[in-house]
Amino acid sequence: MPNTAQIVGSGPNKVICLNGWFGHARGWGPLMHSLDTQHFNYAFMDYRGYGARKGSGGPYTIAQIGHDVLALADHLGWQRFSLVGHSMGGLGIQQVLADAPARVQALVGVTPVPADGFAFDDAGWAFFSSAARDAAVRRAILDLTTGNRLTGVWLDAMVKSSLTHSDVEAFDAYLTAWAKTSIVERIQGQTLPVLVVAGEHDGAVSVETCKTTWLQHYPNARLEVMANAGHYPMDETPVALATVIEKFLREAVAA
Repeated sequence: MPNTAQIVGSGPNKVICLNGWFGHARGWGPLMHSLDTQHFNYAFMDYRGYGARKGSGGPYTIAQIGHDVLALADHLGWQRFSLVGHSMGGLGIQQVLADAPARVQALVGVTPVPADGFAFDDAGWAFFSSAARDAAVRRAILDLTTGNRLTGVWLDAMVKSSLTHSDVEAFDAYLTAWAKTSIVERIQGQTLPVLVVAGEHDGAVSVETCKTTWLQHYPNARLEVMANAGHYPMDETPVALATVIEKFLREAVAA
C-alpha cells in the first residue's frame, strides 16, 4: 500500500490508529498535541478514498481496512502493535484482531462501533444514507451524536473537513461497511486487554451500547465514560482522552 500514514512519535510502543466515518488520518483534532511522543510511536492510517488516499478507489470494506492495516504494519516493520479505533475505526481494529490476533497487543475503542455493526431502523438508515450527498445531514448527524450541545462553528468545520477529505463514493460505501458488517464470531475467546471509551453525551454509541456489546464480547474489557464528551472526545476532551488512552496502553504493554 502507499506510504500515506501520518507518523507521530518515535517511542518503543507501537500504535496504529483508525479514524471514524467523518475523519481522516490528519483529522484527530487537539488530541495530537497531548500525545506522548517519547514513549509511543503512532501511525494514523487513511482508509481508501480518505485523506491522502482520496481517489484511490475501493474496495471500501471493513475487510479491506484490516488488510491495509496489516500491510502498513509490515511496511513499518511492526510485528506487534496496539490499535486505537474511533467510531467506524472501532470495527476496523477488531477486523485486524480477527485477521492477526498474535500481532495485536491491546485494543482501544473510542466511542466505537461494536463487532456486530450498528442496527438502524428504516428512518435512521434513510437519514444516514443521505449524508454522503447532503452536507446539512452530515451536520445534523454530528450535532445528534454530540448531544446537540456544541457550537455551530465546530459543526461547520467538521462538515467541511469531511467533505474535503473523503470521496463521496467512499463515504457512502463505508456506511454500509460499518453498519452491516458483523465479525462477532471471529473475535470470540479473545482475552487481550481492551479499553472502551464512551462519551456521556454520545447520541449514537451510548454507554449502554458499549456495555451490551464490547463488554460482553471481551471478558477483559474495561469501560471508561468520558465526562463532558459526546461522540468526538478527541475534539471535546482531548487532554483527558490522551491521558486515559496512554495510561491504559502503558499498563497493557507492561502486563
